[in-house]
Amino acid sequence: MTRRRRRRSRRQTRVRVRRILLTGLVVVSLLLTTGGWVAFRGWQARAHLLNAAGLARELSSQVVGGDAGRAQRTLAALQEQAGAARGATGDPGWWVAQRAPYAGDDLTAVRQIAVAVDDLARLAFPTLLRIDLASLVPRQGNLDLARLRAVSAEVSAADRAVRETDARLRRVPSGRLVGQVRDALDGLRTELDRLAGLTAAADQGARLLPPLLGADGPRRYLLVSQNPAELRSTGGMFGAYAVLSAENGRIRLAEQGTSTGLGRFDPPLRVSQEMRALWSDLPGTFPADVNLSPDFPAAAALYREMVRRKTGTTVDGVLAVDPVALSYLLGVIGPVTVPGRPALAASTAVRTLLSDSYRTLGVQAQDDYFAKAAAAVFTEFFTKTADPRELLTVFNRSVTERRILFWSARPEEQRVLGNSRLTGTLPETDTVPTVGVFLNDGSGAKLGYYLRFSATLTVGDCQSDGRRELRLRVTVHSTAPKSGLDESVTGLALSGDPYTARTFVSVYTPTGGTVLGGRLDGRDTAMGSGTDRRRQVTVANVEVKPGRTRTLDVSLLTGTTASGTPELVLTPTVTPWTTQVATAPSCEQ
Repeated sequence: MTRRRRRRSRRQTRVRVRRILLTGLVVVSLLLTTGGWVAFRGWQARAHLLNAAGLARELSSQVVGGDAGRAQRTLAALQEQAGAARGATGDPGWWVAQRAPYAGDDLTAVRQIAVAVDDLARLAFPTLLRIDLASLVPRQGNLDLARLRAVSAEVSAADRAVRETDARLRRVPSGRLVGQVRDALDGLRTELDRLAGLTAAADQGARLLPPLLGADGPRRYLLVSQNPAELRSTGGMFGAYAVLSAENGRIRLAEQGTSTGLGRFDPPLRVSQEMRALWSDLPGTFPADVNLSPDFPAAAALYREMVRRKTGTTVDGVLAVDPVALSYLLGVIGPVTVPGRPALAASTAVRTLLSDSYRTLGVQAQDDYFAKAAAAVFTEFFTKTADPRELLTVFNRSVTERRILFWSARPEEQRVLGNSRLTGTLPETDTVPTVGVFLNDGSGAKLGYYLRFSATLTVGDCQSDGRRELRLRVTVHSTAPKSGLDESVTGLALSGDPYTARTFVSVYTPTGGTVLGGRLDGRDTAMGSGTDRRRQVTVANVEVKPGRTRTLDVSLLTGTTASGTPELVLTPTVTPWTTQVATAPSCEQ
């Protein structure tokens, strides 16, 4: 009996072992089959995604070039390739493999990339192609507000699709992805950030322009000319202004004036405690100093109030431009005649306004010329028919370089603009570590025309508390002559030498960041300090003689961040900065 039980037990054990082996064999076969299938589908997805990327680049070029016929054909091909990539990563085998160890994160990321490209091809790009670009720019002195409002819904839909896709990709963890997948994900995030900036700007414009241009009643604005020959944080001293009136999409020039004509304000206008700690009461006292701080809305509000108190004119907002932005516009609309003054052309406008005029005109005549020049260019812009794509391109360039800034006195309109570059603000909360480098003339002169600037920002080590070290190097070079400049250029010569340019260089840390120290030409240097909306600020006095170069090094700590990709925000200058940002891997990697 006992022997029979042992034999039966051995048979049951052999059956269990066979079942286990058979089950294991089936599981292994399924895994191998699934793995082979996923590998095959992955190869397909890779091919389709590479094709889609190339088609997306072609499509972008064709849209900018205005080749609507080819753009539509390219879009059809893009949709086919993007849809195929989505299909190749959407079957049950891929779903199972996404939950496997090691490779699952990579397969999930590839799936998210495929879905993102397909959503853009189906939801965003078709809408962008349907938009009539001519409806976004004025023709014959008038902007068709009805047409603009008609495309507003489509622009908003495209912007929403881009932002939602961008948000989904931001939620994909990248810390443990293999290099090829991580690079693909980072590349797509970068492209989506750029596209999101463009669609957000278009959406803001389509929603804001009708009320701003008088669709719901007359509006008035100050058009302010910033003079980068006398540097201020937002670009240049507010030298002259003109009042623009807008009604039903038509814009007209009204009166003009200068900062000199506004005089001095005693007692000063009220400024924030942080601004006063850095710049005393200067921004509230002198119209030429309202923008010592890089906060353009604060500067615009001060200037608006100064104009109101002196002239009785109340405006709905402030639009600031500089001569470089005017030169970009002149490249599209052609030369412009300025009544009683030299004509302006794209290739010579900056030199004419910031150099030649100081040799031939008195101080009052210079300010008058600047005001008339800005007004003449914008009047020509609003009345002359030009290629809308070229106009939008130069406007986008000017806004990207912070050469065109706008502030609305109506809070609800200002909120729509958010933290876009058009507002001339630093974000109150960084999405990536943002370092600001802002310039103010300390010479009481107009030597900014001769200065050349460069900035290098290098990402350092991750700290145990979640912060990162940043190393900033700013160089200032003077091309000024050693003699021969008019007194209107050398000005007050506060540096002690008429040809030595004194520049106050303000460095703003990322939000929650810290300044560790600074050196000028390799030596420790005294630096002022303060705060501005959760950023530490340090200010260095950099004096440079003709033909010389000075180097300022500043060490910073970010707030808590995993990002290794910081951003530089700079004062726009006569000649664009030379910049370099040396990134590092994320602290999560």
